[in-house]
Amino acid sequence: MDDVLSRMEIKGLSVATIRQCVNATKELERISGEKFVHLEFGVPGIKAPQIGVDMQKLALDAGIAAVYPPTGGIPEFKWNASAFINAFVGIGISPECVIPTVGSMQGCFNLLMECSQLHEGRNAVLYMSPGFPSHYLQSKVLGLEARILDIYNCRGEKLRAAIEEKMADGKVCAMLYSNPNNPTWACLTEEELMIMGELCTEYDVIALEDMAYMCMDFRKDRSVPFAPPYQPTIGRYTDNFALMISASKIFSYAGERIGFAAISNKLYEREYPALQQRYGLGKFGDNFVLTFIYVNSSGCSRSAQNAMSEMMEASVSGKYDFVGELREYARRAHRAKEIFFKHGFSLVYEKDLDKDVSDGFFFTIGYEGMRGDELLYNLMRCGISAITLTATRSDQQGIRVCVSMLNTDDDFTALDDRLGLFVKIRSEE
Repeated sequence: MDDVLSRMEIKGLSVATIRQCVNATKELERISGEKFVHLEFGVPGIKAPQIGVDMQKLALDAGIAAVYPPTGGIPEFKWNASAFINAFVGIGISPECVIPTVGSMQGCFNLLMECSQLHEGRNAVLYMSPGFPSHYLQSKVLGLEARILDIYNCRGEKLRAAIEEKMADGKVCAMLYSNPNNPTWACLTEEELMIMGELCTEYDVIALEDMAYMCMDFRKDRSVPFAPPYQPTIGRYTDNFALMISASKIFSYAGERIGFAAISNKLYEREYPALQQRYGLGKFGDNFVLTFIYVNSSGCSRSAQNAMSEMMEASVSGKYDFVGELREYARRAHRAKEIFFKHGFSLVYEKDLDKDVSDGFFFTIGYEGMRGDELLYNLMRCGISAITLTATRSDQQGIRVCVSMLNTDDDFTALDDRLGLFVKIRSEE
């Protein structure tokens, strides 16, 4: 294992990326002939809806592969995405302000780039951490300052002072977070989002809200379109926001790289002199579409837009219950947690204020007396792969667990056996 880590130039597991951990375990599987229990890679573990697959095939058969898509998206996608937000988030965003992207990763990258160019000298991004490791990498690629705020000890009203401290010098241009949170599965409340929205308005910061796991806080039923409870959002408390919604998890459509950015109506129309001077276009929304998305990819797959559009329409009309399908992840998380607890592990981020964190796509696990990198190293020795919380910019020690690849009873049995081996080796050493 040491040889593999050295050859792959992985200097330390504490900061190893998801892809590095995957590549290392694949090589270890090849050498050893033993299959790992994969808890590192957040890939869908549920089959993509047939309605999306069928629509994409129809679109391709109709010949659209030979036609460039509009950079801002095909009309039916934009209308259905607007209705989807209204139905499940409970806020209104005009179809014009919805732009399909090559997954929400591309949407986030371009939003960060644009936000950093709105005002001279404002190029810091506030990350509500822990978070998705690739989001931090985007800032590094763009040369932006990353400011980290671990929410572990500043939930509720404590959040206000913690955020203000980070924003006080006026250099923060954007605030980025996921809700539910990757990796902790903690969920910001409407009260916390109100605090964040008020501060974004006061300090003129753009909130970038990653809804990769929208409606997946299964403690409440958010499966009924146009009926509360809705997905919590900062969009109720400020005009300075953009949502990033992806088909990868909510529709298990990761392979087609399709999602969208939904920019608030007022932010879309807002004029920025710095953008006008630099590009000849002053509006935030026009620049996002005609400058950033255009030069980045000239739009995204036309057939994938047709597929996601159909899945959103089916969800809005009640023909497809995407939330019901996703509850499978909660069942897997509950079962996996029980196995970890059996072997002496404990949750790191275990509470949403006074409530237990929901079961879902991710959770965080620690082992008493071990740093995250030590824990991961010893778990990998036993054939279990994950990533450390340090890689997610957490101040806490432990690992992130993703349940999507625990697909069969054999996978859970293997997890149980490998954790038993881990405990045995620890006792012997």
